[in-house]
Amino acid sequence: MSDPVTTPVEGFTPLRVKHVVRETPDAVSLVFDRPAISDFGYLPGQFVTLLVHVDGREHRRCYSMSSSPALDEDLRITVKRDRDGVVSNWLNSTAAAGDQLHVAPPQGRFVLGDQDRELVAFAGGSGITPVYSLLRSALETTDRASRLFYANRSRSSIIFADSLTDLEQRHRTRFHVRHHVDDDHGLVTAAQVEAFATETADADFYVCGPAPFMDTVEKALISAGVAGDRLRLERFTVSSTVDSPTAAASLTEEVTIELDRRTVTVPYRSGNTLLQTARMAGLRAPSSCETGSCGTCIARVTEGSAQILNNDALDDDEIADGWVVTCQSLPTSRTIRVVYD
Repeated sequence: MSDPVTTPVEGFTPLRVKHVVRETPDAVSLVFDRPAISDFGYLPGQFVTLLVHVDGREHRRCYSMSSSPALDEDLRITVKRDRDGVVSNWLNSTAAAGDQLHVAPPQGRFVLGDQDRELVAFAGGSGITPVYSLLRSALETTDRASRLFYANRSRSSIIFADSLTDLEQRHRTRFHVRHHVDDDHGLVTAAQVEAFATETADADFYVCGPAPFMDTVEKALISAGVAGDRLRLERFTVSSTVDSPTAAASLTEEVTIELDRRTVTVPYRSGNTLLQTARMAGLRAPSSCETGSCGTCIARVTEGSAQILNNDALDDDEIADGWVVTCQSLPTSRTIRVVYD
């Protein structure tokens, strides 16, 4: 059972669910009444954060918009069940028209570039959600060609199957979909990714989906010679890339944090991220996805050093300037000073 959020929450706006659309047996779309406030303007590919209480515990989860701002649609998110996903299962099982959910304004950098290069997208499972918004917006507002490689476990799990077919038919000369079904052809291979990628000479590449799928696609695209500035990634989960995060931070003794005109210095508890440390110090540090993807929690390390475990929000120049995603950063110096802008 869910405990509704009954009091105002800073940064969140109550939105009414207008419709619930069953997309597949394990995925639903929630369509919200259009918010009157300007904070909910968004770019295709961005996400919102939901705040819900399930069984007395607060949960915050990020979900990409599957609607397109170019088509003047109501704001819509699409949520697929995750086997262990408390919120995704609750939304799939209980969300209904008329419900009110607390939603934070749109964020995210997984958006269209300002060039008219071909758009080549790789989506796995529910990773189609932001990609669907990107593709529809690009086809509606530009003349650029677009192609989609879409992988799913089974045919019954293909989200937006009919809509993608219709989109392909309406844009025959500019849009093509290639479906990959694991049940029929096994898991996606690097060779399949490279073959699809090399069918175009000049493109921007967008990738979203489960971590194993994204790892395969990213490595294959880089191997095929795709430049880093042409590759955009949107991850749903944290990748485990550090052998011993706790050991990396074992020498840290204290952390100084500047936020909202307050400066607090606290002893460091081994293994905690900078965001967790800020919270334990009693600070209301900004955060959203907590996977290193959205950039809500970024801060600057002005003294000392930190190691970023997972980052899909900052570019190399920003990292070189000292910026970190605090939700995925561990201190690696005896003392460290972190400044939230």
